[in-house]
Amino acid sequence: MVNTVNPVIVAIDGPSGTGKSSTSRAVAEKLGLRYLDTGAMYRAITWWMLSNGVDVGDPVAIADQAGKPTLVSGTDPAGPTITVDGLDAAGPIRTQEVTAAVSAVSAVPEVRARLVELQRAAVATAVEGIVVEGRDIGTTVLPRATVKIFLTASAEARAARRSGELNGAVTVADTRADLIRRDAADSTRTASPLAKAADAVEVDTTELTLTQVIEHIVTLVEEKRTGS
Repeated sequence: MVNTVNPVIVAIDGPSGTGKSSTSRAVAEKLGLRYLDTGAMYRAITWWMLSNGVDVGDPVAIADQAGKPTLVSGTDPAGPTITVDGLDAAGPIRTQEVTAAVSAVSAVPEVRARLVELQRAAVATAVEGIVVEGRDIGTTVLPRATVKIFLTASAEARAARRSGELNGAVTVADTRADLIRRDAADSTRTASPLAKAADAVEVDTTELTLTQVIEHIVTLVEEKRTGS
């Protein structure tokens, strides 16, 4: 169990398909920390935009509506939740329609400013400490995080994992192409692009099992906390 005199903050960044969510939740559970999936927040606001007829191809329209939805993220790693205007959004935010639009919505500065504010507020209330996963946590959201991890994996490995999560509904080739497209969009956006923080530890998950990745990160956190 991690000492909570100075709550530990673990930032886990990286592109889609590297195992961020499974890894982050498991690390949080092992260390007795809270857990925040910032990607789910961007998906949630994208879902709200689509549900309310906002043109997700129009940055001005998105910016104009960014402050309207009420998003609440539960931070229990054993059962994280997310609601939008009081409605459970955990299922709807995982549709292909949301996946196709989330990069465009996420690129709008007003959206990022709104959600970064919510993310920092969630971290501030996590007295036990917290694991936060996303794409700009170590660089923008929490630049003073206790431990920063950047997960990577080959495009082929990531595509195979994501296609498996979708139960083969999309081919591995199509999934790989979509991941590469999202990588390019997320890495080149003007507002808080996907990037590895200078002081982050890079972990390539291509040839590692989930258990190995989790154990490695838990060890890094424990070493940081004890100063070893």
